[in-house]
Amino acid sequence: MADTSSRQPGGDELRRSPLHDAHTAAGARFASFGGWAMPVEYDGGGTLAEHAAVRERVGLFDVSHLGTVLVRGEGALDHVDSVLSNALDRVADSQAQYTLCLAPDGGIVDDLIVYRVSPEDLVLVPNAANAAAVVAALRERAPAGVVVDDVHGDVAVLAVQGPRADAVMAAAGLAHGHGYMSFVLAGETGPRERTVVCRTGYTGERGYEVLVPADRAAELWRTLHEAVLAEGGRPAGLGARDTLRTEMGYPLHGNDIGADVTPVQAGLGFAVGWAKPEFVGRDAVVAEKEAGPARRATGLLSLGRGVPRAGMAVHRADGDGLGERVGTTTSGTFSPTLRAGVALALLDTAAGLKADDEVAVDVRGRALRCRVTRPPFVASHVRD
Repeated sequence: MADTSSRQPGGDELRRSPLHDAHTAAGARFASFGGWAMPVEYDGGGTLAEHAAVRERVGLFDVSHLGTVLVRGEGALDHVDSVLSNALDRVADSQAQYTLCLAPDGGIVDDLIVYRVSPEDLVLVPNAANAAAVVAALRERAPAGVVVDDVHGDVAVLAVQGPRADAVMAAAGLAHGHGYMSFVLAGETGPRERTVVCRTGYTGERGYEVLVPADRAAELWRTLHEAVLAEGGRPAGLGARDTLRTEMGYPLHGNDIGADVTPVQAGLGFAVGWAKPEFVGRDAVVAEKEAGPARRATGLLSLGRGVPRAGMAVHRADGDGLGERVGTTTSGTFSPTLRAGVALALLDTAAGLKADDEVAVDVRGRALRCRVTRPPFVASHVRD
């Protein structure tokens, strides 16, 4: 299928993954995402089949729109630790950490992964649209001797996700079997040339993400693609990635988190080093934690026919109608696993709602009854 999304709405050219031609040959349908033309789904299956493949067997994703930032030099770890929210002393070398880049008022500039190679060598993987903001935040405060290097276009990121992920990695000759949120470096020497294989993912399934130099990505994709097909799996696009992550309750920046949402509101306190003396936004989020947030993130499970979508008003249930407004959905989709609508939402804490309470979502003027449900909506297997 031809690419029909070569330009952004404003007219600017979309960036293309180094695997763009391979996706086109596989019949991908593309869409704009974070300034990149990325596969949404592939011919011969579509989002539902790709979702099922990841849950039941294995799927292969190209997520090269994600940024890559190298922070190196004496004091690199201390510098990153003083800017980002999580505490890097919680992890050791060869481990990865989920963390946040915050604004001074506590809003979430981005959520990202930090790979701790050594105290002088860290690799950061931010979201596509926010990579420049993360680089700017790190460069603004960088001490002498610490270099912040944006290599977004030089590195491709592939993800192998699903119960058969280890078999695929073995067939491709890649590291596998290491612990969750740990990584292995291949034998290359320079930080721009090495390959990183980490036990991470955004689907809720056991899996791996591989950071590889862009000029080697096409060969690796072919190898992994063959291995995935041999295990009964499929290549998967951002459509399945979205349904999979929503079933897990994983937030998407720009939907569930953003400049107007704090980690306290989003339920991301685990990604904050509360005992750290310094990080950007610390005073704001500590004060909010102590006072209690005005709203909190939760999940909603549809009890009737209908699918809640992002930006819909959430109300108290009033018979078959809509009562007092108590919040807003931030993401919503049809769950292929549950065969029901699921959503993430920010609900007013003053409403006093708790798990298993019923609410009503305004779906184009119709009250869709939903149960307040703490994600994940389906079992997580990331640590299996």
